[in-house]
Amino acid sequence: MERALLAGTPPVEIVLRRSARARRYTLRVSHRDGQVTLTLPQRGRVSEALAFARGRADWIRAALAALHPPQTVAPGMRLPVEGALLELVAAPVRAPRREGGALLLPEGHAAAAHAAAWLRLAARERLAAACGAHAAVLGRRYARLTLRDPRARWGSCSAAGNLMFSWRLIMAPPAVLDYVAAHEVAHLAEMNHSARFWALVAGLAPDWQAQRRWLRTEGAGLHRFAFPA
Repeated sequence: MERALLAGTPPVEIVLRRSARARRYTLRVSHRDGQVTLTLPQRGRVSEALAFARGRADWIRAALAALHPPQTVAPGMRLPVEGALLELVAAPVRAPRREGGALLLPEGHAAAAHAAAWLRLAARERLAAACGAHAAVLGRRYARLTLRDPRARWGSCSAAGNLMFSWRLIMAPPAVLDYVAAHEVAHLAEMNHSARFWALVAGLAPDWQAQRRWLRTEGAGLHRFAFPA
């Protein structure tokens, strides 16, 4: 199945689908998982189809935004962390810390910024541990691990062995984070998506398909949380 990226901030992934019944280009945004599908007639040109999509970029982004309206992080709300919901509580603490079902944040300060910093630190610890374990199984080493906040992907592996991950993975269930770590570490051995690559992923994370489905259906929801400074 062909895929393309609609340029912008953030970029939007589009799935290209050919149909014998289609007589024109059509766009659909799935209410279930936010997938954007561009349908082409059998003889339709990809270049023309993408031009059609670019002309409707505002509609696509509006439809996606309606699926996951932004939610500003603040005390009193509940935030997903490792698959569980933690209540954000302003408290007389110097640094954020987790206590039971709550994440305590320094009162009188930028709660969202403190929460984001805590999440990034937790994400780095979990991802470093997972990548180290998976790399050891494969007998490989990665060069560097960095965290970012991309919208188009959850992780990447460069030819130099540098790993990049979205820190928002810490909000997903632990098995999902572990799958993404396994996926990118497997690229240290196979810089492709061949059958050999997926065999490596299966060896590292046997339930990878379930975790991949979770990302496709639930992952976009992790981006609805806004962390203003």
